[in-house]
Amino acid sequence: MPNNPPYMSSPGNIAKVLNKIAEAATPDRFTQDFLQTKLAMSGGGARLLIPFLKRIGFLSNDGRPTSLYKRYRNPDQSGAAIAEALRHGYRDIYQINEYAHELSDAKLKGVVTQATGLAPDSRVVQLIVSSFNQLKSFADFDAAPAVEEPSEQYRSSFPPIQGGSDVSPPSGSKQPVGMNLAYTINLNLPATSDITVFNAIFSSLREHLLKGEE
Repeated sequence: MPNNPPYMSSPGNIAKVLNKIAEAATPDRFTQDFLQTKLAMSGGGARLLIPFLKRIGFLSNDGRPTSLYKRYRNPDQSGAAIAEALRHGYRDIYQINEYAHELSDAKLKGVVTQATGLAPDSRVVQLIVSSFNQLKSFADFDAAPAVEEPSEQYRSSFPPIQGGSDVSPPSGSKQPVGMNLAYTINLNLPATSDITVFNAIFSSLREHLLKGEE
């Protein structure tokens, strides 16, 4: 299974677990105990759901629900989340045909055969096609992808942008009309202790960039 696109030996369990995930609260970790106790899914076929959910991007390697898992639980984002999960988990198939979800079963089987190198009548090929179609039944490929807010760590790596409304004009000057812009200059300074190097850099900066501000 690791070298092939993800599949379930009982593909019908995919629809069952997706319906139950939508109804149950999001756990800290998606474990076998959560699967059996909270989602009431047990047995050998159900145990394969956790590695399957990891491969389509719903769970991290340690079993934590990902943002894709959480987006799926939002009715407004569920179809788009599954579409993204398909493209993630079946990327080898989508590299062959970017519209794999629009293919007939016969043509999809041909793409799976090409991607895996398996015989067309292989049981694994049939299970991959069935698992793909189970996911596809929940997907919405026409929905706009979600734009996630940048993390706090990402935002803090950039200096705040100063708006023109917070900058007072010099005394006696004419109040500018319209939008005021501010900019930030980032310098990559060389690793040197020679002060003359830094003096030359800032002298050039003052001469060529800041002179127009005076």
